[in-house]
Amino acid sequence: MNKRKNLIWQLPFLTLLIVGTVLIVMQQRNMPYTRIEGKIFGTFYHITYQSDKDLKAEIEKALQEVDNSLSPFNPTSIITHVNNNEDVVVNKMFTDVYRIARKVSEETNGAFDITVAPLVNAWGFGFKEGQMPDKTAVDSLLQLIGYQKVSLGKNNRIQKADPRIMLDCSAVAKGYGCDVAASVLRRHDVTNYIVEIGGEVVTKGVNEKRVPWHIGINRPTDDPLQSSQEIMTILNVTDKAMATSGNYRNFYYKDGKKFAHTIDPKTGYPVQHSLLSATVLASDCATADAYATSFMVLGLEGAQAVLSKHPELMAYLIYASPDGSYQEWFTPSLKAKIIED
Repeated sequence: MNKRKNLIWQLPFLTLLIVGTVLIVMQQRNMPYTRIEGKIFGTFYHITYQSDKDLKAEIEKALQEVDNSLSPFNPTSIITHVNNNEDVVVNKMFTDVYRIARKVSEETNGAFDITVAPLVNAWGFGFKEGQMPDKTAVDSLLQLIGYQKVSLGKNNRIQKADPRIMLDCSAVAKGYGCDVAASVLRRHDVTNYIVEIGGEVVTKGVNEKRVPWHIGINRPTDDPLQSSQEIMTILNVTDKAMATSGNYRNFYYKDGKKFAHTIDPKTGYPVQHSLLSATVLASDCATADAYATSFMVLGLEGAQAVLSKHPELMAYLIYASPDGSYQEWFTPSLKAKIIED
């Protein structure tokens, strides 16, 4: 009898709980999606998130902090001070990126290397204007390359084996910027969003149509103006970070030969192999960004070898066959994320 009486008393509370839950779900479903965009890191960002809060100022402040830490194009940034051999204490953003870069460098046997800056500059793709180097110049610059030649001291200062060594985190900074912007959204309890900076992406939840976020991967046709929108495939990237690296948008021709922006830290020369585009999915975009760059250095077989040791990574690689046609290869774990036509 007492149990029955207690149940009767509990029914109103259970009803209120159910009704309240339904109202919260309905409110969340009806919450508008906000779109913001702007310029950062020399490119554009686009962010869509479900909230009625205007978070643009807060997100741009956070992205500017990344720029102030890691942009070699910023004359007052921490990395510029490091490159100028000034006594500077690096901040958390710098140390976060440094540690990610160091880890990927070790895992790829130096294919990813943030000390490659002097070579990138020399070939005309960096933050200092350069001219095409001859073999003597390349051999000389190679003496300054090697991630083992720099370290992060206990006093949060970068130590160099040679003062002429320069750092460039451009191959990981955009991805890290996506992670930073996403962290701002999470702090405001935003559960549905997509952050895109210069092609690097972080997603969570669902889009306005209540379906997972779908991201297209471009066909890697030579397109320095970035005008081509031809899609090779579409991926479900919900609750993942994605970064793509390729040599089809940043290159130049000289004496009839194509020179791409990806420089091999071991040889000192732009890479020449069949891999045209590397897309990596990971838990964070900085890591995805770094691995995508390293795969473009390693080439198809080298990338496959690294991926075989890292099941936590997903990858979609586009390469040219001997007859010039586009071919694709992807990790088995990615198959479920490919959207069929």
